[in-house]
Amino acid sequence: MKTRVWDRGGKGALRFTELGFGTAPIGNLYRTVTEADARAVLDAAWDAGVRNFDTAPLYGLGLSETRLNPFLRGKNRDDYIVATKIGRLMRATRQGETRIAIGKFFDVPSRVEVYDYSYDGVMRSLEFSLERLGLDRVDVLYAHDLDVFTHGSQAAMEARLAEFMQGGYKALVSLRDQGVIRAFGAGLNEWQPCQWLTERGDFDLFLLAGRYTLLEQEALASFLPLAQSRGIGIVLGGPYNSGVLAMSATDRAAGKAFYNYDPAPDWVLARVARIEAICTAHGVRMVDAAFQFPLQHPAVVTVIPGGQTVGEVQANARAAAAIIPHDLWAELQAEGLIREDAPLG
Repeated sequence: MKTRVWDRGGKGALRFTELGFGTAPIGNLYRTVTEADARAVLDAAWDAGVRNFDTAPLYGLGLSETRLNPFLRGKNRDDYIVATKIGRLMRATRQGETRIAIGKFFDVPSRVEVYDYSYDGVMRSLEFSLERLGLDRVDVLYAHDLDVFTHGSQAAMEARLAEFMQGGYKALVSLRDQGVIRAFGAGLNEWQPCQWLTERGDFDLFLLAGRYTLLEQEALASFLPLAQSRGIGIVLGGPYNSGVLAMSATDRAAGKAFYNYDPAPDWVLARVARIEAICTAHGVRMVDAAFQFPLQHPAVVTVIPGGQTVGEVQANARAAAAIIPHDLWAELQAEGLIREDAPLG
């Protein structure tokens, strides 16, 4: 498995495998995954060479962290990277209380997430995550979901960003300065708040979900050049844009395609069909091109698709090993499907 090293100003290098593993799917996202199947998926990822794992309290309301616990037990702690997130604390549901979570998690612990981006909230969240993970440290901490997609409006997002910068950000700086964590950043669904944070703080990594993909590249307008100039690494989540870039034309026609966690709109389906036609003409699977495209950008250190089955993990490993002819990128660019300023190897 190919690796990429992030090393910003001597703060300590992190070696990422180009293929990482996002654990939301084994937190029972969209459907229940048994304990045995979740372990088989994690084992398959390890066997494929994956050595960086991304989790969060939100994913299965703690379930994804607790499922990593027995999997990582007994492995050399220096052989892998674990990242988790802050911004939500989990508490037990009260009598008659309805659980609400972003995404759709099934058969999960009876907990409610409480937003908390304060200094104390960060410290408590890390303590709880370490307990669920069974670890004495994590490598990376991200502030989770400081975006409009999560909080519903620009004003609500800005209030959470202010809360974070006044409290949680200071906690993350302190944890990094003490060597408790090796790096910190934010895991977001939009590039605009990533840029806002970059302009106001000293961040190491951003986990950007779905916003620099074969389908959309608006983050190139200003954020990615800024991140590159600052030596900030990009962990690219959602490379398939909720699966639409990894789905067959038949399944898309049957209405099974999602984009941003909702049914894919017509403009997405039309654009994906154009991308797929060009990939097919070059003898390339669209999913392979979708995985490899973000890695062409020098700021991207790893791509972290999820997987709920061994087959999906193995398919991701094949995509990570794929070699894409430059002529494919050139034609996609000529057809206006890739921005002219996109780095292409």
